Amino acid sequence: MSKDVIHVNGEDRVVREDTAKAYRGVNWMIISLIGFVVIVLIVAATFFMRAASDGEVKSPAAIENSNRR
Repeated sequence: MSKDVIHVNGEDRVVREDTAKAYRGVNWMIISLIGFVVIVLIVAATFFMRAASDGEVKSPAAIENSNRR
């Protein structure tokens, strides 16, 4: 069986290749999940800031009446 080295808790460990691939896969999954959450939070914050900064609150009836004119 092929061996590979991974870095865990400040030390290098020699493990099987499939174990090393699984370890790296979990690390990438966590990094990708954190990145996705950060992007969603940025988009949501941008949306809410733009929605809150238009300065005018209209009821749905007022919006509908302004579209009919």
